[in-house]
Amino acid sequence: MKTITAVLLGAGSRGRFIYGPYAEKFPNELQFVAVAEPNAERREQFASIHQIAPQYVFDTWEKVFEHGKLADVMIISTLDREHYEPAMKAMALGYHVLLEKPMSPSKEECIQLEQASLQYQRLLIVSHVLRYAPFWSGIKRCIDDGELGTVATIQLTENVGYLHMAHSYVRGNWRNSEESSPMILAKSCHDLDLISWLMDEKCTSVSSYGSLLHFRKENAPEGSTERCIDLCAVEKECPFSAMKMYIQPPEHPWARYMTDDLSQQGILKAIKEGPFGRCVYRCDNNVVDHQIVNMEFANGANASFIMSGLTKSGTRRVQLMGTRGEIIGDMDEGKFTLYRYATNERVEIECSVNGDGHGGGDERMISQFIKHVHTFEQKSGYGLTSATASLQSHLIAFAAEQSRLNGGQPVQI
Repeated sequence: MKTITAVLLGAGSRGRFIYGPYAEKFPNELQFVAVAEPNAERREQFASIHQIAPQYVFDTWEKVFEHGKLADVMIISTLDREHYEPAMKAMALGYHVLLEKPMSPSKEECIQLEQASLQYQRLLIVSHVLRYAPFWSGIKRCIDDGELGTVATIQLTENVGYLHMAHSYVRGNWRNSEESSPMILAKSCHDLDLISWLMDEKCTSVSSYGSLLHFRKENAPEGSTERCIDLCAVEKECPFSAMKMYIQPPEHPWARYMTDDLSQQGILKAIKEGPFGRCVYRCDNNVVDHQIVNMEFANGANASFIMSGLTKSGTRRVQLMGTRGEIIGDMDEGKFTLYRYATNERVEIECSVNGDGHGGGDERMISQFIKHVHTFEQKSGYGLTSATASLQSHLIAFAAEQSRLNGGQPVQI
């Protein structure tokens, strides 16, 4: 099969660490021929790695469309509020599109994106990567094989982890819903998508509670300063200290998302001058740090979802209760347990995948996207995470945020 050519919009963390490396690992499957990225260092680095001709290296995504259709597909990993317009333009121009979640912070735009994919008969695959992970696909296979009978209740907990919370949702790009998306959409549409997929029923009603409980100015400890580096009296005891979080040689697991210069001087400069050096109690964040969502489905089944940014680890734990069996699992452990009521059996199922993002989902998602491009059929809902398949989880997220802002009042979908 021919190599699929691609344009990348946004060479941030997903572009640099997921999509780019896939093309490096499988050059016969995917080749980047153009890139748009406002950060000059990231832009030039990506262009150099993928040997992109200078005339196809752009500092804004808008400039890409001045050159007509440059490739088979477009991968859009820009910030949340820069998803809708380039995706619409790309489909109109004839691109198949792989779009980062969420589709858009706007309910109306999400609906329009799904409709456009049908109108233009283009693939619009949303990066709900967890559906592709062996842990979740293994659970789905058990359900489809009838192991649980009818699923009556799903309980899913997303432990974001306090470091991830501080980096991405207090100091980082997704800290403020006016600039990006509400937390339930920006982070947890993955989870709502999983629930929707596993339940395989239409969600009819949603209620939700949540708030920004901890990362607020009034909770700043006495003696704290605007920045962790500013002789803060409590920095050494603070679990969210930027000094402790980003200066972790030699891997620098969090610093690489903060700066491209991983020398000690470069990291200290970013802590001193950039957004990631701010005290977590003195940022312009407004997204929740914990939230609960309750869902009712058309067949009478229900589900509950808990998101917390106040946890040690970042994992997902799930329990599915059915009429014939039960599943309990921990994604971080890479295994789940199936209990069969009729035989009183307990079956341990291992799904661990090492060295691949999102439990093995990232690489599998890109691979499936490429296969879909080769075998595309002009029919609605094409692909495991098509816009049609992904739309319901977005509608649940919008309903959950509406309910949360109205004191938990149920919202019909």
